Amino acid sequence: MKKRRFGLALSLVLAAGTLLSACANNGDKAGDKKGFSVAMVTDVGGIDDKSFNQSAWEGLQKFGEDNGLKKGRGGYDYLQSQSDSDYATNLNKLVRSDYDLIYGIGYLMADAVGQIAEQKPKGKFAIVDSVVNKPNVASITFKENEGSFLVGVVAGLTTKTNKIGFIGGMEIPLIEKFESGFRAGVKAVNPKAKVEVQYAGAFDQADKGKAIASSMYASGVDIIYHAAGATGNGVFSEAKDLKTKDPNREIWVIGVDKDQAPEGVVKAGGKTYNVTLTSMVKRVDVAVYDVAKKTKEGNFPGGKTIEYGLPENGVGIAPTQDNIKPEVLKAVDEWKQKIIKGEVKVPKTREEYKQFEATLK
Repeated sequence: MKKRRFGLALSLVLAAGTLLSACANNGDKAGDKKGFSVAMVTDVGGIDDKSFNQSAWEGLQKFGEDNGLKKGRGGYDYLQSQSDSDYATNLNKLVRSDYDLIYGIGYLMADAVGQIAEQKPKGKFAIVDSVVNKPNVASITFKENEGSFLVGVVAGLTTKTNKIGFIGGMEIPLIEKFESGFRAGVKAVNPKAKVEVQYAGAFDQADKGKAIASSMYASGVDIIYHAAGATGNGVFSEAKDLKTKDPNREIWVIGVDKDQAPEGVVKAGGKTYNVTLTSMVKRVDVAVYDVAKKTKEGNFPGGKTIEYGLPENGVGIAPTQDNIKPEVLKAVDEWKQKIIKGEVKVPKTREEYKQFEATLK
């Protein structure tokens, strides 16, 4: 009888121990989940590309700091891709590290994000600058046409020759948004101005950017807006070379994605000038922060496309505005309010631009 009682007691103790152990393990898992973690994979540009990769990392860093996260596993981090073959590999590394939300930065990563998201249906992913139609992927896009419209207003009211240039990287729908919005902004405030459009066919060939800019400036163009990534570095190079030769010449570049005022600094004739008129900034940092916040709060926008425009502070003109006249800035703000209120619909395509142009006649 004593043996039976001892055996029963021992069984209860073991059962209780197992139950407590299970509760402890579940508690550990729950504890792990309390520490929300987020990471991103860059494209080949890296976090110091002075463009959207850098902006995305800045947004992620701010989110981490604001939420008491540490850099590294269990907090916030990034992996840098050296080539497109690294995209899927890096995404998988972050999945294995149990990050709660993983970003792919740039439209070039769309295929890799779609592939890994399908393989890991329980994971949460986000793609910047593209749309991936998966239930566990949040797609982040921007109304680049709206920000481009505003810098078009600046160009249209600043040009002295009424000849303005646009240089795109690759001729794809994304860059067509920049082109169409810019042309609309110019035409809205200066019907006499003409915008010459050329594409370099690449985002990483500064020499092509410089050659196209050289031809445009030689034809009388005095302002060039580039949406060409590193190819745009050649536009700045050509403008600075021309400014060095003739310091009195008014020649300008409009930058893209980030405030590119630092790229336009040049010394000529014993003085320091800046050939950057303004830049169309795309607030990838704001979008990355916003989606991370939503996900942490349990509102992950999986399967949805979130588009950031002027109302969301997703696009706009750069904070460096030294070379823009006060009356031009006033006009920019007036047009900005019209767009936000829905009084002006900014074109995204060349076809929509034609329709917009027709309304001005």
